[in-house]
Parts: sequence; C-alpha cells; structure tokens
Amino acid sequence: MSGIIGKKVGMTSVYDAAGNYISCTVIEAAPCVITQIKTVESDGYKAVQLAFDDKKEKSTTKPLLGHFKKAGVSPKRKLVEFKGFENELTLGQSVAAQDIFIEGDFVDVVGTAKGRGFQGVVKRHGFAGVGGQTHGQHNRARHAGSIGACSFPARVFKGTRMAGRMGNNRVKIQNLQILKLYPEHNLLVVSGSVPGSKNSYVLIEK
Repeated sequence: MSGIIGKKVGMTSVYDAAGNYISCTVIEAAPCVITQIKTVESDGYKAVQLAFDDKKEKSTTKPLLGHFKKAGVSPKRKLVEFKGFENELTLGQSVAAQDIFIEGDFVDVVGTAKGRGFQGVVKRHGFAGVGGQTHGQHNRARHAGSIGACSFPARVFKGTRMAGRMGNNRVKIQNLQILKLYPEHNLLVVSGSVPGSKNSYVLIEK
C-alpha cells in the first residue's frame, strides 16, 4: 500500500464518454515531502512519513522544528506514515500524485466524517419513533421506546442503540476511480463522495 495526503476541495460532476452523469470529488494532492524513512533495523518496520501543507514556523513546536530541519524541509501541518513504497526514496524528496497514480486507478480514500453533535435515535439509527399521539403520548413521537427487559436480566444490554454523538469518526471509502488527474494544478478528481468537510485532510491509498 502506498499513498499520498490531500485536501478535499469540494464536489462537482462530469460526463463520461457514454454521456453518463457522474458525481465526483476534487482533491488537492499537492506534492508531499518525505520527513522520515523508517526501517526494520532502526524502527522494527518499514514505512515512509510524508508531510503536507505548509505551516508557520512560529506555530510549530521545537521538537517538530528539529524533525523538519533534519529532513531539510519547511514546517508542515499534516504528518502521515505510509507503507508499500517500493522505489528508493530519500529525506526531503517530493512525492506527487502523478508519481503514484494514473487516470483509471482505483483508490481508497480515508477521512474524518463531519461531526453532527448529539443526535436522537431517529436521525442516528433511523428509528421510526413510538408512533401516534393517542393515550396521552403527546411527547413520545421521536423517542426510542422501551430499552429494558423484564425482571430477568433486569438490565439494559450493552450495544443497545440509543441517542448519542454522531459523526466525527474515521471513515474509509473503497474503490473510488480516478477520473481525471491534473498535475499542473495538483488536483485529483475521483468518482463518488469522500468523507469530511471542505478543506479537511484525506489520505488517498492505492
């Protein structure tokens, strides 16, 4: 597995050769730089650490400043490790999207879903609610209903679907096709939707 870090720009649509309308997502995949190369001898496993998106030096901690200085690069906002790079790489080297992907490739995209706050069972789990408002049930329309058992086991089972915080979790969307690749603008256009809000970081994995 190899990949690159990107930033979600937004959604648009394209037409394929057959005239089919395809919803797609535009991702800014500007060249990432290599800030660390991990080996079996020194770290116990092989991986390459990529960094993306420039950051002000005054907003960077001193340990990270030393880490970036060792690699010979300017401070970055996002650091991610990737495995599966087969070609020889060096510290400070730039890795662009066109070095890994070509148009037509299928990729997996990982992002953090939009947070939706504390939600009830109707929105969070698709419950239908208790139902009508007869017999005094004027305030139960969107409630979960009964959650307990009888005198045995006299408790609520773990994992019972209830209201709670929704979204803001790591999501991977698999098998999205790269429809267009614009190296001059550092842009990728992939089919379908990608988790996260605009300008959020995503990982594009091969």
